[in-house]
Formats: sequence, C-alpha cells, structure tokens
Amino acid sequence: METKKNISLGLNFQYLKNDLPAGLVVFLVALPLCLGIALASGAPLFSGIIAGVVGGTIVALLSGSSLSVSGPAAGLTVIVLNAITTLGSYEIFLLAVVIAGVLQIILGFLKAGIIAHYFPSSVIKGMLAAIGIILIRKQISSAIGYEASTEIPIVNEVGGTLSSLSPLFDWINHIHPGAVIIAIISLLILIFWERPFLKKYAFFKFVPSALIVVILGVIMNEVFKKNYPEFALETTKLVQLPSATSAAGFLQLFTLPDFSAFGNYQVYVVAVTIAIIASLETLLSIEAADKLDPYKRNTPTNRELKAQGVGNLISGMIGGLPLTAVIVRSSANINSGGRTKLSAIVHGLLLFFSVISIASLLNLIPLACLAAILLVIGYKLAKISLFKSMYRLGWEQFLPFIITIIAIQFSDLLKGIAVGMVVAIFFILRNNYKLSHHYSKEKKSEGEKITIKLAEDVSFLNKGSIALTLRELPENAHVIIDGTNSQSIDMDVLEIIHDFQETSKLKNIKLELINIPTFIGNSGH
Repeated sequence: METKKNISLGLNFQYLKNDLPAGLVVFLVALPLCLGIALASGAPLFSGIIAGVVGGTIVALLSGSSLSVSGPAAGLTVIVLNAITTLGSYEIFLLAVVIAGVLQIILGFLKAGIIAHYFPSSVIKGMLAAIGIILIRKQISSAIGYEASTEIPIVNEVGGTLSSLSPLFDWINHIHPGAVIIAIISLLILIFWERPFLKKYAFFKFVPSALIVVILGVIMNEVFKKNYPEFALETTKLVQLPSATSAAGFLQLFTLPDFSAFGNYQVYVVAVTIAIIASLETLLSIEAADKLDPYKRNTPTNRELKAQGVGNLISGMIGGLPLTAVIVRSSANINSGGRTKLSAIVHGLLLFFSVISIASLLNLIPLACLAAILLVIGYKLAKISLFKSMYRLGWEQFLPFIITIIAIQFSDLLKGIAVGMVVAIFFILRNNYKLSHHYSKEKKSEGEKITIKLAEDVSFLNKGSIALTLRELPENAHVIIDGTNSQSIDMDVLEIIHDFQETSKLKNIKLELINIPTFIGNSGH
C-alpha cells in the first residue's frame, strides 16, 4: 500500500485510474442530492448545481483535504428556507451567503479550526437530528404530490407553531396517486439497497441507489404518460431546471446578490448563522472523512475554513446555495477508491457539463424521487437508534440532545442550538463543581483526619464547591489540603484556601497544606 508520503494532498494524475471512476460515482450521488437539497431549501434548483460545481472544483482545489467533497448540505436547508422567507428575496439571501464566506475566511485566518471541539456532541447530534425531522416534515408533501400548499397543513413554517387542525384532512383530497407510487417504490429501493446481503455484489456496492431511484422515477412517469395518464405527473411536479441555447442565455441563468441590502441587519444575522453552522458541519465532516481515509491523512482545519469561505463567497456571488464539506459524498468518494482531490474535481466538472448538455433530461425527474431521497437522509439524521443510544448515555447527554431538537422545531436553528448549549453548559458546570477535589475522611483516636486532594486543574468554576467544603469542615479536625496532583490552581481558589488558614483557627482545626502555592505570585507549581 502507498504511504502518506507518496500520496500527496495536491493534484496527482498518477492516480487518475482511481480518481476518475470515483469522481463519476460521486457525481451520480451528488446530482440528485444537489437538486433535492435545493428543493428542500425553497431555492431555485439550479442553485444546488452551482453550489455543487463550486464545491467540487474551487473548494477542492483550495482545500487541504484529499478525499472530502463539498457541496450543498442537508444541514443548511432549514437556514436557507427560513432566511429566504425572512429576507424577502433570494437575491438578498445571496448577499448573506457572500458575507458568510468572508466570515469563514476570517475564521480561518484567526485559526478557529478547533471551533467544533467547543460544541458538546450532544448539541451537535441534536442539531442534526432536528434537521432530519424537519426534512421529513417538509418532504412529505412532495412525496404525495400535494398541490394546495407547499406542505401538509398540520405543519406550517419551520420553527412555527402548529396550525389549526380544521384543515387536517384537507390534504387527503390533493394526493397524487402517481407521485405516491413513485415515492413508495423509491423509498423501498433506497432502503433495501443498503442491506448487507446486497452489498456483497459489486453492482449494489458501487452504483448509488439515488441514481437508480431517479432513473426508475423517470421511466415510471413516462410509462404513466403513455398508458395511465391519470397517474402521470404534471410539469409542476417535475424538476424544472432552466436551460439555455446560447452562451449568453447560459450566463443569464446565474443570479447576482442584491448589494443594496447591505444595511439590513437581518442579512448579517443570517450570514453569521450560515458561517457558524457551515463551519461546524464542515469540520465534523472533515474529521469523519479523515478517519475513513485508508491512508490516515490529516486535513489542516484552518486551511479548510478558508477554502470553504472562498467557496461560499463565489457561490453566493453567482447564485448558488451555501456549501459545506459533506460526509455522504465524501464517504462515497472513499468507498469508490478515490485517492486524491482529483476525484472531487472530476465530480464538479461532471456536474457542470450535465446542466449544459442534459438539462432537458434532468427536467424529466419527478420531485417525488428527490423527496424520497431526502426522506431517507432525514431518517438517517434522526433515526430511532440515535435516540436510544443518547438515552443510554444518561440524562447529562440526553437532555441537551432532546431539548436542542425541541427548541429547533419551535424556533430556529441558531436559537435551538443556543438553548441546547445552555442546558449542556449547566451539566458541564455541575460536573466541574463536583469534580474539583476528592474528599476522604478517617477516624483517629485524637479526632477526625480529613484529606482534600485537589484535581489536576482547579479553575474559578470550582471556587464555590471548595468554599462550601471548607465551610462545612467539623471542629477539632486534622485537615490536609493536597495540591500534589494539580497542574494549575486558580488565584480565586488559592485565596479561599489561604483565607481558611485564619478561619480554621477559630474552629480549632489543624490545617496542613501540601504543595499549595502562596496566594501572592504565580499560581502554578
């Protein structure tokens, strides 16, 4: 096997025989996802392709990752959907994407690549599960061909309250049988394609299920048109990518940001939200991709933030969705034998040429197919086993997880994460309060001997716990405060301990300090 040394991070045409087929597989996975995520985001379908092309070419060239693939991500659909509604137009939203890209570049220069380590995993998992639930909520209407609204009436806008139950059954009258048939068959294919007994065969291992779903969906609808017209889907229930017959017409497909909205503070709120969530999702995906990399290469995270920032800056400037590194496409790349970033670039170029040459064919794809793909993605993000595993970890993990999910459903992504962070920080502080020291007591003929061994790092957060322990020490005891294992003791804590030297005399306590620094001066050892 090749070593890290001779498989470089840059372009390496030596492995074209590996990267070319891997790029083709990633393209086949990415194409329906780019369209589906744009659909779920309430954005023009072409915007998903733009983001895929930018992520697959520009970000791949600038990134330090060998195998990760960037493009529009399911984790941003909620933000995009809400933001377009809040800001009033897609052009204003694009300005927010541009600003988000600039913020990510700044984060890269500030060396904020470790930002993901400061978010509790329970909150991150809660965020992803909440996105999965919202994806499921949002795509049911497309899966059943519901016409009267963009979604089933019992659920209105993302993060909104439940609407009146009076129109609860109204949607039943608007179900399209053709869409339901296509969606159900698509779901069955997507589910059974992942079964281990099928993965033994090369066809099922390397051909993406999403591609088969899209092809069969087109075939079924064409059969409906010829033989069962009552089941055939109208144009409004199919992909509607704009097509161009000339170079000038192609350039008109791109959308420019509305720079006149620079003074709108809501643009900056959306931009900060995108920058934070996109950076988190990227860093988490990069970490996962590095673990899957058979050559165990490490991606420089600060460089990745800069690359993603440039990608979002360019994507926003030409009408594309915000993008991140995405684990679904990255894992497809790795499993297909990709060796270098050339495979990601191949996928990006194939996306570009597909919209130029086969836009008319793409417009035959039923939205019900894309909805089925997104329903499965949503379930994978919020699967029942995740809830069970988080529950088994205990309330300290489960409560921040479940509260984050609930808060996101009834507010928005950023507020929901903030609520989850508050709950997680509460448990962190409580544990910190408990673990500041070890308390032991033994009976002696002359009285009690109490030993307080301080933890390795004693911060100001431990001040209350240690003060309470000292305050409750019994009279006439022999007390030892041992700082031998401590690498650092905060000055606030040292002040409490040294003040106790005077207090202990009033309670006739014999106090012995071991490796406790003096209060004045350096608090280290």
